[in-house]
Amino acid sequence: MKYIHNAVEKKWQNYWQKKKVFATNENPQKKFYNLEMFAYPSGDIHMGHCKNYVIGDVYARFKMRRGYDVLHPFGWDAFGLPAENRAIEAGIHPEKSTMDNIRISDESLKSLGISYDWNREIISCLPDYYKWTQWMFLLLYKRGLAYKKEAYVNWCPGCQTVLANEQVIDDKCYRCEATIEKRKLKQWFLKITEYAERLLEGLDQLKGWQENVKIIQRNWIGKSEGCDILFKVMEKDITFRVFTTRPDTIYGVTFMSIGPEHPMIEDLIAGNSNESAVRTYMEDATKRTEIERIEKEKDGVFTGCHIINPVNGEQIPIFVADYVLLEYGSGVVMGVPAHDERDFQFAKKYDLPIRIVINPSESELELSSMTHAYEEPGIMVNSGQFSGMESNKGIAAVTNFLAEKKLGGPSVNYRLKDWLISRQRYWGAPIPIIHCDKCGVVPVPENELPVLLPKEIDNYLPKGKSPLEAVDSFINTKCPTCGSAAKRDPDTMDTFVCSSWYFLRYLDPKNDKEFCSKKNADTWLPIDQYIGGTSEHATGHLIYFRFFTKVLYDAGYISVDEPATNLFNLGMIMKDGKKMSSSKGNAVPVGQFVQKYGADVARLTIVFAAPPEREMEWSNEGVIGAERFINRIHRLVTENKSSVIRNKPTSFSKDEENLFIKINQTIAKVTNDLESFKFNTAIAALWELLNELYSCNKRSTVLGYGIYAFIHLLSPFAPHFADELWSTIEGKDSLEEQEWISYDKNYLNNRVTTVVIQINGKVRSHIEIEGGATEDSIKELAFKDEKIQRHLQDKKVKKIIYVPGKILNIVV
Repeated sequence: MKYIHNAVEKKWQNYWQKKKVFATNENPQKKFYNLEMFAYPSGDIHMGHCKNYVIGDVYARFKMRRGYDVLHPFGWDAFGLPAENRAIEAGIHPEKSTMDNIRISDESLKSLGISYDWNREIISCLPDYYKWTQWMFLLLYKRGLAYKKEAYVNWCPGCQTVLANEQVIDDKCYRCEATIEKRKLKQWFLKITEYAERLLEGLDQLKGWQENVKIIQRNWIGKSEGCDILFKVMEKDITFRVFTTRPDTIYGVTFMSIGPEHPMIEDLIAGNSNESAVRTYMEDATKRTEIERIEKEKDGVFTGCHIINPVNGEQIPIFVADYVLLEYGSGVVMGVPAHDERDFQFAKKYDLPIRIVINPSESELELSSMTHAYEEPGIMVNSGQFSGMESNKGIAAVTNFLAEKKLGGPSVNYRLKDWLISRQRYWGAPIPIIHCDKCGVVPVPENELPVLLPKEIDNYLPKGKSPLEAVDSFINTKCPTCGSAAKRDPDTMDTFVCSSWYFLRYLDPKNDKEFCSKKNADTWLPIDQYIGGTSEHATGHLIYFRFFTKVLYDAGYISVDEPATNLFNLGMIMKDGKKMSSSKGNAVPVGQFVQKYGADVARLTIVFAAPPEREMEWSNEGVIGAERFINRIHRLVTENKSSVIRNKPTSFSKDEENLFIKINQTIAKVTNDLESFKFNTAIAALWELLNELYSCNKRSTVLGYGIYAFIHLLSPFAPHFADELWSTIEGKDSLEEQEWISYDKNYLNNRVTTVVIQINGKVRSHIEIEGGATEDSIKELAFKDEKIQRHLQDKKVKKIIYVPGKILNIVV
């Protein structure tokens, strides 16, 4: 009899909703905060998105069955480029497009039976949410962690807005893949660098985070311990602070390179004879991508100025060079061509001096024969009072010398840069700042939040500056300090600001007095299991929401300084060898699929195809396999429902005992696999048990208990189907309201095991042994075996190798 899914799935979804099975317990005794990353509503969700939600749902249902009070909420990351770009493509106002997509996607998720507490749904583009996003900005501003400055920024010509460093991947926009340009603009930044060391140290606490994510974050934060050296410009009143990890090479400095985006470059070149040539070079350099700048032949242009080496007073020429990137170090690099390969190439090209100041410990370098820089440690030479020192000792000695002379000293540098959050786009949370000619920068008073995004706007298309500048009713306002005419900040915030604190709003989504009460935060934080994303999130959302957590902790609003105890990243769903995507034309829509095959077939296809952390290929074979699995289970249960028992059998035959052991082994394996996200092997174990149950020759109490256990184990994966089978065997209510099934520890090991008998590695016989048999007794049985006796005639046994419970190899 074939299982018909449509009516069954609707029936149980209605039951769960009516009984409020997934409603959050406001006073949990045993809390478990299970959270999947919330979604961009840039269209109806497809199966490529659903892996995140299905994996999270399986885990949430399992934890509920284990006696936890589970908080399992959901919401929408509704502002920002993904939603706005989709609206522009469709020619629809972003608000209408976004809310329509949310409505459709909500229904798709509900059709899959995801166990969300829908009363806690949040939508980041609604005023009751972004009021608190703006409040977060003001908190950062008050604490000196938000500031506006002019700087070279990443400009996406496709999206017509700036991007944070973390949103640039291989010099391309993370959304539209346009090649990034550099532009000099005045923008808002968040001072995440203030938390660099704590973000780094905190990774050691995160025992439940995947190691690859922590490695990526460590590298992105990029801590380097070294030395700052102060170099004074000879012709101007300018001093550069240069960071280096090799102060032992300071006597080998023969030129200085400065990046074309450096903020002090204007002062450096102003009025110089070759100012025009430098400006032309800078303009060309900022058009190149980082990769082009790093990989191409090194070049530069003389600025007309010199710097003074603080240890020997030498005058050193300063070049603007595009291989120096402002994102790394201080944007100024001391050129030591004998001991840095880039500097070596540069010096050769411009005929600059090359001075050896480090020799290998066992030999001496000859300048005439050098074809590459010597970059290894060694012995300092031509280095004044430090000559003869080993490099490691020389690094410390030079650093101390500079510190004593107040010319530098020990320093720590981070690769991490401040987070640029200004966006020249319409669809985002307005920055709550007012610009007054008299008072300057004035934060919007908290009691005037939210600063509403105007809905009526003639043209919201990106145009290189914020569309909000053209909305008079929005941009023109009064200064809250002096009452004079003033203007609002025209930019909106990066959508990653919205997603840096969303996990807190779930805890108190209807609170209009605060983003979340301290009581609720203390009750539910930290997130016990965070699910979703790939390693690409490591340098974006996953570092931003750690930063926000630490700021809120410092301000006394929450009691944890790390947001999530455990993190599980997922692999993507592929189809036809490519990432499943609507834009690629290979998406499988949720609604259509569920209508045809059912939610539980979708869920089983996702969890069985591959380990959750790996990519999986969506295939018709996988769908057919899931359908066949469900129909075989359905037939077994309906044909044997009168034999099902709920209590463990206490007496059985030897054959039945083997089946009972298999049942307990499966309960143990599925339980352990669910706990450790090995969902595909849990399904494989259920397949094995299903085959064993089908092989049972008679309707016995063990078969009946096996079917009962099987239905229990199936429920997190295929909840509608499992609840229907549960009602078929006259189970009460839903399995979600039942305790998880336990196993009998006395029946986990097979009573009889087959041991392979080999002679010189070739299989010659098999023997069955009882559990607990000793090695000597197994050897005795092997030598009594007629086949073994025949093969051993006239042969001398050299040694015997025994692999417990598996193989006995007799070497002759």
